[in-house]
Amino acid sequence: MDTARLWKTILDQLELQVTKGTFVTFFLPTKIVGLENNVATVGCNSAVAVMLMETRYYALIKSHMDKLTGQNTSLLFKIVSTKSTPPASMGPLFNSAPVTPNRAVAAHLRPDFIFDTYAVSGTNHMAYAAATAVASSPGTNYNPLFFYGGVGVGKTHLMQAIGNEVLVKKPNTKVIYCMGEEFTNDIIDAIQTKTTKKFKDKYRSAQILLIDDVQFLEGKIRVQEEFFHTFNAVQREGGQIVLTSDRPPHEIDRLEERLKSRFEGGLLVDMQKPDFELRCAILRIKAQQKGVDLSMPITQILAATSDSVRRLEGVLTKLLTEVKIKSLPLTEDLARAVAGQPAANGQSSQATSVSPKDVTEIVIRRFNLSLSQIKSAKRNRPLARPRQVLMYLLRTQLELPLEEVGTWVGGRDHTTVLHAVDTITHLLSTNAQLREDVEWIKKEAFG
Repeated sequence: MDTARLWKTILDQLELQVTKGTFVTFFLPTKIVGLENNVATVGCNSAVAVMLMETRYYALIKSHMDKLTGQNTSLLFKIVSTKSTPPASMGPLFNSAPVTPNRAVAAHLRPDFIFDTYAVSGTNHMAYAAATAVASSPGTNYNPLFFYGGVGVGKTHLMQAIGNEVLVKKPNTKVIYCMGEEFTNDIIDAIQTKTTKKFKDKYRSAQILLIDDVQFLEGKIRVQEEFFHTFNAVQREGGQIVLTSDRPPHEIDRLEERLKSRFEGGLLVDMQKPDFELRCAILRIKAQQKGVDLSMPITQILAATSDSVRRLEGVLTKLLTEVKIKSLPLTEDLARAVAGQPAANGQSSQATSVSPKDVTEIVIRRFNLSLSQIKSAKRNRPLARPRQVLMYLLRTQLELPLEEVGTWVGGRDHTTVLHAVDTITHLLSTNAQLREDVEWIKKEAFG
């Protein structure tokens, strides 16, 4: 079997196992560019496609390849030109063109905001599941779908992924995405120019209506009235409505009760800040989109910087800019410097006046533990939480390197330290008792 026919057979099987949007966008443009010594080189059209093949679909593709070749094959993915058009004989699916940047732009969508570039973990799994359900059957599942949460938690990405997925499946679907501010400006302009009919025809005929930052309608009575009628018209015709806000409907003070009622009639999803593991995944995806394979140690250094995805993107951009403009090697020390962390062999001024031993003694005194207990391998809660507090303080207050903190607290690795810092950082915003404990320790240790 020649390589072209081999790959066509594999694609036929993969078509049945992945979503249509994923298949058309990422698998369809691929081809085998080499098969030697049981190593298959697969050409992809983007760094994102390469990353997805390597991280999500490697085992699936390999299983089909091994079965068809009867060999234990390895796969190598690389970016190559894949502009050739697949033959019509490959099946009816290919009669539907993938979503193009022009279609996305026409709907005010970013083409890269798709489900396969959205990192998923426990903090956003429900939101992701709801979004994919809506995209697979718009107008029937969770209508409206209402995402709420702070900045940088992925609300806009998920919302636009729904629109992009629908456009892949049904390119002629009328998808409208706009900000709450844009909707407001449009209705104001329509009133001033006496073109309200054109405005109504535009929004009320949407089959997928995506409104971002709907809290912007707060206090605007005329705008809320028009949005109420738009909402009813779209929903009545079977259209899907997806909304985002920085808070749930009942907390948007100057929002009409009838709108709150409509918003709460579907599914409300609270989107929390990403945990450490999710931040790492997001950073690696963002780096891959820029054509950079970020090592895990560097990824973890950046991920520990903040729980804001937008700030992490800024740090990543700054790091890659330093590498490109100054021709610097992409090292862990450079990542620490860009992230505002001390070098691995650095010593902060605080560390010269307060030692790890000092902090440890205060922590075990606060929690009534012994030194052997806090450094032990036991993981039960009465020991684990104080141990995490100690690692958090050694890292954030003394600015000790991850490895040094881990060594001091019983020989833990750096990932355990990072997890401890992330856990305590998160809990300090919700746990009053823990906040009191940490503030007491900091006052005793640092005055």
